[in-house]
Amino acid sequence: MSNIIWPAKALAAGAVLLATPAFAATDAKVDGLVVATAISAAQRESTLRAVRAFYGFWNTGDERLLRAAIAPTFTDHTLPPGRPQGPEGPAFASRQFRAAAPDLQVAVEKAIVAGDYVTVHMRFTGHFTGQFGQSKGAGQPIAFIATDLIRLQSGRITDNWHIEDNLTLLQQMGVASVRP
Repeated sequence: MSNIIWPAKALAAGAVLLATPAFAATDAKVDGLVVATAISAAQRESTLRAVRAFYGFWNTGDERLLRAAIAPTFTDHTLPPGRPQGPEGPAFASRQFRAAAPDLQVAVEKAIVAGDYVTVHMRFTGHFTGQFGQSKGAGQPIAFIATDLIRLQSGRITDNWHIEDNLTLLQQMGVASVRP
């Protein structure tokens, strides 16, 4: 499907997040706690098919993969300003990012399947040779991490919460700097 790199353990077993006794013993209030339960082989395969397509899309920009992965009701719960909500959002973001880094690649480093949720940690790499806002790239290498929490229903991604190391990206592009 794509050249995306997948961790063998995550794909072979549909890696599962388990609650630990130390966590259970805390008094902290935890919203959205997910304690993994066994999932059927069919659910695991449909989940992994959607996850492979979604991150294959991020790796290639192929919007056919995006359409195969996400539901028409897709919601981005951490929507950046200027990005459309719904299925057009990831396509818009990919086009914008590929305008700046046409050779963008994504390697999935970890994937944890827990029922209807999947946590994915990935690394983006490429070269800033295009345009980002008013900034023109000069071939600078970029490498930054991101983590998604996605929810699936009926084998399609319905929800996404994400965080990216944008400071590292913007520093590498020469768009932002950190003063000592």
